[in-house]
Amino acid sequence: MLRYCAVGLCIAASALSAFGQAPAEARIERLTEIPIPPRIGIMGETKISLEEAIERVLKNDRDLEISRILRQEAAYNVTGAEGAYDPLMAIRTYHSRTVTPLATLIGGAPNGQLVQTEWNGAPQMSGLIPRTGGSYTATFTNSRQASNSTFVTVNPQYPTSLRLDLTQPLWRGLRFDDNRYRLQAARKNDQLSAQQLRQRVIEVVTQATQTYWELVYASEAYDVETEAVRLAAQQYESNRRQAEQGILSAIDVVAAQTQVATFEQNLFLAQQALTQAENNLKSLMLSNRNDLMWGAALVPETQPATETTLPSLEEAIHQALSSRPELSESALSVALNQLDQRRTQESAKPRVDAFATFTSSGLSGIPLPPGPNPFTAGFVPITNYLNQLGARAGMPPLPPISFGAGGGTPLAMTGSYGQSLHNLWSGNFPTAQVGVQVSLPLRNRAAEAQMAVSAAEGRRLRAVEDQVAMAVETDVRNSMQAVVSSEARLAASVVARRSAEAQYASEQRQLQAGTSTVFLVLQRQTEVINARNREVRARSDAAEAIANFDRATARTLDVHNIALQP
Repeated sequence: MLRYCAVGLCIAASALSAFGQAPAEARIERLTEIPIPPRIGIMGETKISLEEAIERVLKNDRDLEISRILRQEAAYNVTGAEGAYDPLMAIRTYHSRTVTPLATLIGGAPNGQLVQTEWNGAPQMSGLIPRTGGSYTATFTNSRQASNSTFVTVNPQYPTSLRLDLTQPLWRGLRFDDNRYRLQAARKNDQLSAQQLRQRVIEVVTQATQTYWELVYASEAYDVETEAVRLAAQQYESNRRQAEQGILSAIDVVAAQTQVATFEQNLFLAQQALTQAENNLKSLMLSNRNDLMWGAALVPETQPATETTLPSLEEAIHQALSSRPELSESALSVALNQLDQRRTQESAKPRVDAFATFTSSGLSGIPLPPGPNPFTAGFVPITNYLNQLGARAGMPPLPPISFGAGGGTPLAMTGSYGQSLHNLWSGNFPTAQVGVQVSLPLRNRAAEAQMAVSAAEGRRLRAVEDQVAMAVETDVRNSMQAVVSSEARLAASVVARRSAEAQYASEQRQLQAGTSTVFLVLQRQTEVINARNREVRARSDAAEAIANFDRATARTLDVHNIALQP
């Protein structure tokens, strides 16, 4: 087959003397040859298959790349929503030194200054309970305290405590709360983005397939027009020779010349259409304008598949309703709305929370040497004086005044930081608290209004879902009819082309036998070219109809063996 250039084809550049019968001695000039201009920017050619074209388009489509990024962001959002249940570690530590002025006798501070120093550290772990909506906080407090007070019996001291706080919703937030809403909504959005990516891939593959078949049509149409010019030029030369021999008239040569010029116009239009079809496919495949493939003519290797085994209408509709991304997206939108309604229903409930607190404490310190009791030091002279008087009278001495003291520091609290931890873990000093907190709004019009809005949005989304389902069924029916009709049209065009070729051959034989005219031969020639063009068009239309049916039934990815990464 001829392709892209027709060396030796020409356009008539001369005109005959009249449109009537030329004199026998009139000289018939040869057809002036005008070369077909080369295609702009084309310096070579490269073969390309349909699968290679699809692969290039998928690799370089910018909208598809954006869809992939959105898919990744949705997955990150799921991870972020799950992060709400990650435990939180915190620590608060400080060092303080406090000097307090005292002007009392019982302040216990020498020189009127009470000096207290403390090193404190309080690590804490808190988090949420995924299944019940509760929360927990565990705090461990430990410190080292020193003081110049004369009242303390151990110095420094090592107080420690371990506190566990639990809060559990009993009504609002028990089965569903904001964190669980965000997690489930993120998962639905992740599924939604996956369906949107799948839909975009199907659209891109369908567009690439149809653009490729348009290139196939343009290439074959160019070949048909090239052959038409060749046949017309051949007929012109035959008519010219017969006119010079006096068998045909000069007007028959003019008619053949007109045929050549007409076919060449169609050839130039086909050349322009071929370039446009090529550039359309290149704009989908190539990543930038500097790609070397811009300068190459694309030669399609894959021939259109004009026959396919169609399922029944019920099977095709069922396949589309179960696989079309649009319906999945609509169903996910309804599911997201149901989550919104559930959250607003939860927010309208009264809040009833149970809480529990458990604390275990520990304490230890270094005992100080025994010294005078500041509270009883003022009574010592009086006690001594009374004992002296009592001794003269033969009475027993008075015991020292101790205000309950005198036992010293308990042995369990004597020691350093390790002893304080031992007292803490032994649970000798526990504190427990359990209770219920109730919050009952008298009116909650904001939540009630939000519930009504969510319910109305749900009705709207269900109506949209019905519309999408109707559109999908219409699409399936139309695309299936297009496949059947295009295949039938292709079969009819093949019969028409064969018949036109037989009529053209018969008309040529009749012309040679003198029983026909040049007008009828040229008419049959035009009909042959038109029939070939219709066959080429019908073949590409059949392939495009099959691709569109695959899209309508969501079979595109399976047909081309394309797998999307999860």
